[in-house]
Formats: sequence, C-alpha cells, structure tokens
Amino acid sequence: MLEQRLYLAELFDIYGPLLTDKQQKCLSMHLFEDFSMSEIGEDLAVSRQAVYDILHRSEQTMAAYEKKLGLAQRLREQRQELTEIYDDISQLSSSKKMDEKEANHILMKLAPYTSKVQEELD
Repeated sequence: MLEQRLYLAELFDIYGPLLTDKQQKCLSMHLFEDFSMSEIGEDLAVSRQAVYDILHRSEQTMAAYEKKLGLAQRLREQRQELTEIYDDISQLSSSKKMDEKEANHILMKLAPYTSKVQEELD
C-alpha cells in the first residue's frame, strides 16, 4: 500500500502537470494531504464515487505516460547510478588514495550526467 502510494507520488511529480486541474487537485489531496474520498468529494462538490473515478482515471493516465515515456524508471536508474558513484568516491576518500585509473572510472560514470565532465575527457 505504501509502496503504491510512493510510486503514485513519483508519477504525479513527473506527469501531474499533464493531468486536468481537477485530477491534479484530487490526486494532490489524496496523496499529499491524506484526505479521504468523502472529504475530497465535499471539497470538490462531487460524489465519493466521482472522486474514486477521478483517482482511478488519473492513475491509469499516469501509468500510460510512464509506459510510453519511462521517465520515472529512468530517474530511478540515474539515482541508483549516482548512489554507486557516491559510494565509489566515499571509498576512495576514506582510503586516502586515488590513482588515475580509479579517477577515470568515476569520471566515466559521471559523464552521462554532466557535460562538464564529458568536455574534460575529450
């Protein structure tokens, strides 16, 4: 349940602006303000069933965007790669030694995320 909510929040951060205003408000209240469907319905002057339908359609829409574009997956992969880079740098700094081969390895990992590193390698 919590994982699903976090996943929807992640999709909302990326694809939320592509939803209608009502969908955005409904999802925001549900995900971030922890309003019940009844409370959202009262605020939006719609039935609880209408809120359920809006939430369900919004989730389907964002899932369809993710399936086509894959931006959330790409972001997760980048975070993982950056975490590995951080760990590599931490190990080097704690051992107080960094040879050129190790430094180039780290720079190559960073290259896809920053143009400055790529320019220095060229």
